[in-house]
Amino acid sequence: MAATGAERAPGGFRTHLEALGRAQKPSLNTAAYSRLVNRPAGRVVAAAAHTLGATPNQVTALSATLSTAGLTVLALVEPRWWTGILVAVLLAAGYVLDSSDGQLARLRGGGSRSGEWLDHTIDCFKTASLHLAVLVSWFRFGPVTDGWLLVPLGFEVVAVVTYFGLILMPTLRPAPTESSPSTAHENPLRKWALLPTDYGAQCWMFVLLGFGMVFAWTYALVFVCNAAALAIALRKWWRELRALDGPSQGSR
Repeated sequence: MAATGAERAPGGFRTHLEALGRAQKPSLNTAAYSRLVNRPAGRVVAAAAHTLGATPNQVTALSATLSTAGLTVLALVEPRWWTGILVAVLLAAGYVLDSSDGQLARLRGGGSRSGEWLDHTIDCFKTASLHLAVLVSWFRFGPVTDGWLLVPLGFEVVAVVTYFGLILMPTLRPAPTESSPSTAHENPLRKWALLPTDYGAQCWMFVLLGFGMVFAWTYALVFVCNAAALAIALRKWWRELRALDGPSQGSR
């Protein structure tokens, strides 16, 4: 994602939005919130940013700023009904912009290695910080007992390992060829089953932050869903890589 220039791009907002719509990649295996809400919203923001002459790295920086603000409020401000709404809005807005920077780079003719590194590094910080912020909030303000602090600790491990797997697996798979199938069938319920694992959907559970144990139990349920999804993914990834290794690597 290049970070050069800040001049207004030729063409108008509608032109840029239509260009992104034509270039949008298929959303198979993507949870419902990211597919139906976040990416379309990110497309609108990317078209507006391109119209104004903003760069992908500027959008990435704004995304990081909003996410950091949300995490700061979550960790340091005593939970109230309004803090939960504020945290949810800040985190969700940061996630929209996280979808926008890549789409903006596409409008500008392609991204850069440094921009991709910046984007993934900020995503890693965000993934590693969210559940630590919940841990700090619960430790400082309750309402949970000490045993509940294991929940955000467990969620932290699950989130980081999941992120690592999603980043690593594409580098271990063989590169797609021209003969690779271009379309795939997907169970229509899959995008909804994946909803608890969707970061964007998780952002909105924080509207319950000021409601004590209601939020705690909701958070714990989402954690269980994510832990189960990770267990399934680890098994799938392992079997996929063993198949790619072939019989000669079976004894390793």
